Amino acid sequence: MWLEAPSGAGAHDDAPVLVLQNPVLQPEHVAGTNRYELAEDVSAPYAQLLEQTRLRRLAWWGMIGGAEVGKRSGLFLLDDYDPNKTPIIMIHGVAGSPLIWARLSNAIMGDPELHRRYQIWHIVYQSNAPLLVERYRVQHYIDEAWRVLDPDGRAPARQGVVLIGHSMGGVIARLLCAQSTPEVWSAAFTAPMDSLHADASDLTTLKNVFQFTPYPGVDEIIFMAAPQRGSPAAEGLLGRLVGLLAWRHIEEMAGLMRIVVQNPKSIQPAIQSILQTGHITSITSLRPDEPVTLADEKLMPAAGVRYDTIAGVLPGVKPPGDGYVPLSSALLPGSTTTLIVRSDHKVPNRPDAIADVLKILREHGNAHDVVSSTVP
Repeated sequence: MWLEAPSGAGAHDDAPVLVLQNPVLQPEHVAGTNRYELAEDVSAPYAQLLEQTRLRRLAWWGMIGGAEVGKRSGLFLLDDYDPNKTPIIMIHGVAGSPLIWARLSNAIMGDPELHRRYQIWHIVYQSNAPLLVERYRVQHYIDEAWRVLDPDGRAPARQGVVLIGHSMGGVIARLLCAQSTPEVWSAAFTAPMDSLHADASDLTTLKNVFQFTPYPGVDEIIFMAAPQRGSPAAEGLLGRLVGLLAWRHIEEMAGLMRIVVQNPKSIQPAIQSILQTGHITSITSLRPDEPVTLADEKLMPAAGVRYDTIAGVLPGVKPPGDGYVPLSSALLPGSTTTLIVRSDHKVPNRPDAIADVLKILREHGNAHDVVSSTVP
């Protein structure tokens, strides 16, 4: 934004002209015979909003059943939608919010090359439900965004999508790109789905939760401190607290409980035992011995989806890990690259982790450009 002297006949009698110009859409300004390249600082408004948001507090309340973060759940764009820019969809973890992505988002938006290639989308979800329910929720938010932004399904932005997931958000990202198997269903039920007696809407939700295919258009995932094989921390006091408080506020689990009541002999004994002694929530589904977790941890990203792993390690932590996720759980076989940084669980805040993500995005962007240029 700047003032220009008036031009044309009688200009000396006119007031100066206030000019507003978007440096992303119009990177150059012409004034007479002079051409000026605009400076761009698209991350400043984002940084200001971070100082005002209540999301951090709402996210913690949301984990134990607070409804306010649920009202804000969905997919949020940091820029105006561009059908030609590749989306980076960032998924936070348990009791988290997009605030975990502040430094990384700022770094991407502050890099002119990356900002011209990518658009950042943040997922907000209420992190109180079991893992497969959260996967279903996140998929729904992405579907709804595409329905609004690209109803015809033809935008170039639908291809080459990048998912970045922190903590449980990383596990959700993996499951979004995986194919469900009969073993996942069998971990919870002893009878086929079509033999269950229940309300049609409850059965539809159950089907959507347990039967899924890789999300189309994604070809890159970046895992950050993701407990791919669960976390022992989920078995402690926090897990019990969430189990006591959160379950009453999970709509999808209310439907599952109705199905359990109507089909008591169709539920695996291990799941029956958990339901009798407590309730299945986001925390309990991260326990390493939870039956469905043991089944879905074997689900890997589909062929053609590259994935990279960034994990944290703190000195003196036993077993080695970031204090919440053991290194053995965070490392995923088949990763294109693996980086271990000295960090607590807030790995996305680490400068070396951020630098690694920027490097991956540059390589991904170059590879995507090459592929696009070869497609007629």
